[in-house]
Amino acid sequence: MFAIPGKQAVTLTPAAAKQISTLMNRKGHKGLRLGIKKGGCAGMEYTLDYTDAVDPHDEVVEQDGAVVMIAPMAQMFLFGTEIDYEVSLLESGFRFRNPNVVDECGCGESIKFEEGLGAQTH
Repeated sequence: MFAIPGKQAVTLTPAAAKQISTLMNRKGHKGLRLGIKKGGCAGMEYTLDYTDAVDPHDEVVEQDGAVVMIAPMAQMFLFGTEIDYEVSLLESGFRFRNPNVVDECGCGESIKFEEGLGAQTH
């Protein structure tokens, strides 16, 4: 759909791949589905959910034992994104380094994309 042949839509750091693989094995799921939804102070938010089935329109990224499925409507927003997993004294979680983001809120949970990107989405 929006992918460049031979190039994955997103990449995972070794820490992210390890964490996703651990979550998959602990819960017995086939992978995690990554998406985008409207919300938050900047307008859009990432979603990350367990999944047991691959939608035929999902972009599937497999790396080091981790499987991430990207929802069709999110693919154009996520192309080129690197997913990392960071642990600090106060918090731990996935971090998204997305070249398509033009603004984000201070907490990093909400993002904004260039006007017109995804205007066809509902």
